[in-house]
Amino acid sequence: MLRRTQLFGRKTRVTFALPADHPSGTVSVVGDFNNWQPGLHEMRRRRNGTRTVSVILPPGTHRFRYLATGGLWFDDDSADHIDHHSSVMRL
Repeated sequence: MLRRTQLFGRKTRVTFALPADHPSGTVSVVGDFNNWQPGLHEMRRRRNGTRTVSVILPPGTHRFRYLATGGLWFDDDSADHIDHHSSVMRL
């Protein structure tokens, strides 16, 4: 799930959220905003039963995917668009 919060100026805080136990193991958000580097935006478990990480992004179109333990890549159903490359969000 994506949650967007408009900040002062033109930037947006995007919070990526997943259930704490699905998929199991470590999950990172990997995208054009972090040069597709796993581990830079690793999701953290929260008390409410979710895993989240927030990233501050400029306006525009951003591509991303999730990468879980074992090399499992998957997309976000709440993205603005999903194509054969990645999830897409427009800010």
